[in-house]
Amino acid sequence: MAGRRRWATEEILDAAAELLRTSATESFSVRKLAAVLGTDSSSLYRHFRSKTELLRAVADRVLLAAMEGHRPEGDWKQRITALALRVREAFGRQPQLAAVWGRYVSGGAGSRLVVEEVLQALRASGLPDEKIPAHYHRIAVLIAALITSEAGAATVTPEEREQGQELFRVSVLGADPERFPALAHFARDLQPLQTDHRATFEELLAAHLAHVEADVRNG
Repeated sequence: MAGRRRWATEEILDAAAELLRTSATESFSVRKLAAVLGTDSSSLYRHFRSKTELLRAVADRVLLAAMEGHRPEGDWKQRITALALRVREAFGRQPQLAAVWGRYVSGGAGSRLVVEEVLQALRASGLPDEKIPAHYHRIAVLIAALITSEAGAATVTPEEREQGQELFRVSVLGADPERFPALAHFARDLQPLQTDHRATFEELLAAHLAHVEADVRNG
C-alpha cells in the first residue's frame, strides 16, 4: 500500500492560510488542517511543534509578502508610514490572518524585516539609541492594534454590518438627551467605527511620529 503523501512546509502553510480564511481562528486546529490535507496530525507536528508555532508561521508569511520588493524611501517618518501602510495593505487582503498576527505575533523572517526597518528609520530620526526601543514598541503596538481592529470589521458579513449600522443609529441618534447630553449633542457628527479606517490609521500614526519628532528636538 502506498504511504501517505509527505507535504512540504510551504504547502502546509498554504493550506492553513486557506483554512483560516474560511473559518474562525478559534475553531482552527491542527487536526482540522490534517484532515484537509488527508494526513494525520503527527505528520504536521514534524514541521511545527505546536499550533501556535504554525499560526505564527502563517502570519509571518503575510509580513514577508508585505516586505517583498520594499525599498526604503524618503525621510524617517515617510519610511515608517510607508512600511505601516504596506503591512496594513497585506493584512487587508487577508483580514482573517490579522487576528492571528495580533494574537500570536511572529518571530520569523518577515517580522525581523519589519522590525529592522522601523529601528533603522528611528535611528535616522536622530533619536538617541536609549530611547529607540520604547518608541519602537509604541509604534508596533499602535500599528498592530489598528490593523487587527480594521481586519475585524472587514470580516463581518453584509448582514452583520447592516445590523451594526442600525444598532449605531438607534443607540446614538436615539440617545435620551437628559441622560446622555453630550452624546445627544454630538450624535449627528459621530461615525461608526468602520468609517474611513485608512484616514484614522494615517492620522494616529502621524500623531505618534510627531511625538517622536518632538522627543528628537528635546534631546
